[in-house]
Amino acid sequence: MDNKQRNFSTGFFLLALVFTWLFNDYVYKPYVMRETEVSYHVFLQNLAENKIDQVILTGDRIIFSLKTTDTQKEAVANVVPVNDPDLIDRLIKSGVAFSAQAPAKSLFSSLFGWILPLLPLLLIWYFIFKRMSGAGPNAMSLGKSKAHEIEGEMIGVKFADVGGVGEAEVELREIIEYLTMPEKFTRIGAKLPKGVLLAGPPGTGKTLLAKATAGEAGVPFFFLTGSSFVEMFVGVGAARVRDLFQQAQKKAPCIIFIDEIDAIGQARTSIGKVGTNSEQENTLNQLLAEMDGFKANSGVVIMAATNRPEILDPALVRPGRFDRQIQVTLPTEPGRLEILTIHTRDMPLGNDVQLERLAKVTAGFSGAELANIANEASLLAIRRGSNIIAMSDFDLAIERVVAGLQRKTPLSQDIRKKVAYHEVGHALTAYYLAGTDPVHKISIIPTSKGALGYTMQMPEEDRYLIGENELRSRLAVMLGGRAAELIIFHEASTGAANDLERATEMARRMVTEFGMSPRLGPVRYATTAGSYLQSGATGRSDLSPATIAEIDEEIRLLLNEAQATASKLLTEHMEVLHQVSLFLQQEEVISGAQLTRIVKEMSTNP
Repeated sequence: MDNKQRNFSTGFFLLALVFTWLFNDYVYKPYVMRETEVSYHVFLQNLAENKIDQVILTGDRIIFSLKTTDTQKEAVANVVPVNDPDLIDRLIKSGVAFSAQAPAKSLFSSLFGWILPLLPLLLIWYFIFKRMSGAGPNAMSLGKSKAHEIEGEMIGVKFADVGGVGEAEVELREIIEYLTMPEKFTRIGAKLPKGVLLAGPPGTGKTLLAKATAGEAGVPFFFLTGSSFVEMFVGVGAARVRDLFQQAQKKAPCIIFIDEIDAIGQARTSIGKVGTNSEQENTLNQLLAEMDGFKANSGVVIMAATNRPEILDPALVRPGRFDRQIQVTLPTEPGRLEILTIHTRDMPLGNDVQLERLAKVTAGFSGAELANIANEASLLAIRRGSNIIAMSDFDLAIERVVAGLQRKTPLSQDIRKKVAYHEVGHALTAYYLAGTDPVHKISIIPTSKGALGYTMQMPEEDRYLIGENELRSRLAVMLGGRAAELIIFHEASTGAANDLERATEMARRMVTEFGMSPRLGPVRYATTAGSYLQSGATGRSDLSPATIAEIDEEIRLLLNEAQATASKLLTEHMEVLHQVSLFLQQEEVISGAQLTRIVKEMSTNP
């Protein structure tokens, strides 16, 4: 026990004794006296009637006991004395035995008066002392690490439980091989990276990969988040870093995993004001020092995960600290198939379920989203009272994740008509333009995300490169709904607000990031691309007002051209627009196959 704990224990014990003494003298004793207190008149009357057996005179009380009879049991009472000079004579005359000694205390009375008030204080003392020893988060154990240690065999996660990670698994296999067979590396002088940084969008399985690495290697796994280092007290974060690394060195070989490391690993120029020495900066400095202090091949591997690798301090990601950075990207089509297979292996799937088709139409989905789709499909099957999950359940689950839960609120006839033409405008523009994703479904049922309807397009394959013409076609599809409103109703509505937002963002990136403006040339006018949590790039502050005006003009030209393209297509196929819109108003939902059938019938029978 250190000096602080010893001083605290002594002070608390003395305080408990004082409290017990005060309770005994000013609460317990007065309470007992009040319970048996009678008036002086009653005392004199009992004395005159020869009912008193014994009297004890104390400094502030007269305690007397009554004689026992057939009708009177032995009883003890007390009375507050008054100035009565004849009291002794009356006692002698009545033949009552009396004395001036204090009454003897019983063992029960002493225990009740001292132990009872002391007991809760002893219990409080015990729990505080236990926490002071490091059993909980309190003022005496703030410097203790909050890492949760899990033994490798208790993790229960293997690489077989993780799908769609591709090359990330290959790189992590090397870490596992070192932890299980270090002599293979030390024999030829190879040094394992001290730190492994997993970077990627949310939901791609970074934390699950770290757990699988520890599970495969069978070594202890220390798990904590970056925010758990930071407290309101100065120096706590640095102390917790020291304690964490001390624990890890005792358990080597082991893995330390820090999730969301950007909470403490931000570049120091962005922490507070320049020149300040914040608590977050102290924590980062201590982490850097501890990683430098690790000996090569010490058996401790530090893994971390972040969605924002671009904001980390350069000293943290330099060689010698986080030597290896592994990009955990969104899964490809084979990866999505693996993930769906893993999450549906314990589900009763119907004969019509095609996981290959689901993997194909879910391009851009993360592993967490695919797991959510599988779970939503099972819930939908339960809702309709089935013990088998059908393909329709998966289709509805995808729509729920993308568009939101369908609402029961019906639309008025006028609004249904406008929404139908708007959505069919999107769908037909996508159908007739080359380089666009096929239409999967059209709906005019309102959703919980605020949309009155939606047109869902599903890519047939993963796209890693998109040309300028394809981007222009996508802009036309986004503005196809607004173009249909202008053609049919001769006015635009607020329903195109989200379309305009998405189209403007895409056009801005075409001009400022992709150099797709002949007027501005092959120049990048945006800063570095945003992180995984941001879709685009931020604007530069060093651009002249004239350049900014030209950028805005080019964006406007792209959007006007896109809307003109959509308007021309819809005008040329006006009958198809009316026919599909009427069918949609009647059915509320049209599949991609139904749209293709209607368009082909209209083409063969004009």
